[in-house]
Amino acid sequence: MTATALIPDSIRHDSTRCPDQGCALATTSCLPTGYAELDLLLPGGGWPTGTLSEIYVERSGIGELQLLMPAAATLTQDGRGLAMISPPTMPYTPALAARGVQLQHVLILRSQPDDKQAATSEQLLFSGNCGMLLLWHDHLQERLLQRLQHAAERSGALVVLYRSRRAQPFSGAALRLHVSRNDGRTVINVLKRNSGGTSPPVQLDLHGSLTRRPAALQLPLITADQPCFQHTH
Repeated sequence: MTATALIPDSIRHDSTRCPDQGCALATTSCLPTGYAELDLLLPGGGWPTGTLSEIYVERSGIGELQLLMPAAATLTQDGRGLAMISPPTMPYTPALAARGVQLQHVLILRSQPDDKQAATSEQLLFSGNCGMLLLWHDHLQERLLQRLQHAAERSGALVVLYRSRRAQPFSGAALRLHVSRNDGRTVINVLKRNSGGTSPPVQLDLHGSLTRRPAALQLPLITADQPCFQHTH
């Protein structure tokens, strides 16, 4: 069975819809992913910024975080913040640093109630210094997703929601990917993009783990008083 065949119909059915069928409007600003094969499939040639994207993950730890690290390195080297909210495993800081991520601009937060999680995300995005926000959640209500989308639009940040196959898609997402593993390679299927159309999956060699199981006292990794996340006027 191919990796594509394992994608649930519930998250695959609207992969070719155009913006007037419920997709977010196309953004004009993109950030290169760092993977030329993937950039070729994405409108604008990279991750859309100023909007919400979804990444559906077959299981945790198969390269879904590595996908964002080249962009995270670019942003943090430019002094922008990288925020990770409720990751299922503890990001391994030496591996992040080895990929060029500047750790002084990284913030990792524990799991929070849904309303507080949305409010925290908004606060970080509205700080003016958050370049990338990664959030792991399957069951955020539509109104909270809409708030997150609005905050992404206002901030211009790269906002990615990681989800399992059980989660219902957010109709306002500009980009939806499905990530799986096959023969030791990370397989990325583009399920939805503003340009519409279908494309073959991309297979990438993503070596090395970026996560490890957290001890109870190891979170948060970096506290919310980091200068890069303080509100700017």
